[in-house]
Amino acid sequence: MKSHQTTQTMKPATAAKKLGVYLEATPAEFQEGVVSRAELAALQADPPEWLRELRRNGPHPRPVVAAKLGVSISGLARGGVTDPLTTEQIEALKAESPEWLVHERTVQAEVRKEAVRIKEKQAERAAQTQPPRD
Repeated sequence: MKSHQTTQTMKPATAAKKLGVYLEATPAEFQEGVVSRAELAALQADPPEWLRELRRNGPHPRPVVAAKLGVSISGLARGGVTDPLTTEQIEALKAESPEWLVHERTVQAEVRKEAVRIKEKQAERAAQTQPPRD
C-alpha cells in the first residue's frame, strides 16, 4: 500500500502572523484562500511587491508595532494604542515621545535586564551543581 502525504495548509490569519503583516491589509486573494507551507516558504524567500510594501510601510500588527516602539504589547494597550499603525505613525509617535511611551520603554528595559540577571543566575547555579571534570 502506498502512503501519500497531504499538503499542510494554514489559515490566512496564521500565515499573516508568520509573515509579520496585518491580515486586513493583505490582498483579497490572500485573505480568502488557504496557504500551504510551501507557499509560505516561497513568500518568505521571495516576497511579492505587496508583501514588501506592507512590511515597509504597514499598517503593522500590534506585535510589530510594539517591537518597533521598544515596548510590550501590553504596554501598547496601556498607552491606548489598540489599532494597527503605519510606519509613518510609528515614527511620529517616536518623535513625539509621549509620557506613556517613555514609561513603557523604561519598564521594558527593566524587564530585559531582569531576564538577563535570572538567566545568569541560573547558569551560575548549573555550573555549581555540575561535578568537576578531569
